[in-house]
Parts: sequence; structure tokens; C-alpha cells
Amino acid sequence: MAISISESAANHVAKHIVSRGNGLGIRLGVRTSGCSGMAYVLEYVDQQEDDDEVFEGHGVKVFIDPKSLAYLDGTELDFTKEGLNEGFKFNNPNVTSECGCGESFTV
Repeated sequence: MAISISESAANHVAKHIVSRGNGLGIRLGVRTSGCSGMAYVLEYVDQQEDDDEVFEGHGVKVFIDPKSLAYLDGTELDFTKEGLNEGFKFNNPNVTSECGCGESFTV
């Protein structure tokens, strides 16, 4: 099982960790939500949990709880800029469908 982070996403996360003054990395998880059933959750990590799986790429650590890892295995966390829009993109090979607005997905 593995999670990866693109160089663009790692640079974005690292910049924000520096600006907030602390942090070990970023937590990627899923929660029940939206019209398709699940939604991605991102938050800064200041303290590692005992059962966290930790993946590192381009100098940034990505923390994932065991329940979320089952839905996220193989996912690449990317950060894209398209015109005036920018944000994280989740390249998740486990997704079977997404809602029209792109906020939630089904595995």
C-alpha cells in the first residue's frame, strides 16, 4: 500500500507549513459525505497518531489513518493551477464514480 505526493503538491504544503510556523506534514483521509458517498479530507499534522501510516515524497510527509488507507491506496496527491483556479487534485485509482461537482466519490 502506498500514497505519493507530486513535487507541486509537496512544494505547496511545505510553503504553508513554514508560513504557519509548525507541522510535521499533511493528513489525507476520507469521510462519509456528499452525493457520491465519500469526500477527501486534508489537514495539517502537528502530532502523529500511533496507528498512522506515513509516506514521504519530495521532503513532505503524508499521514493516513488505517481506515482511510483502504480507500486511498495508490493515490497521488497533486496540486494544480488552471487559470485563476488552483487546488489539490486526487489521482485515486480506486474511484469508480464521482459526483458532478467533483466534491465526492465512490469506491
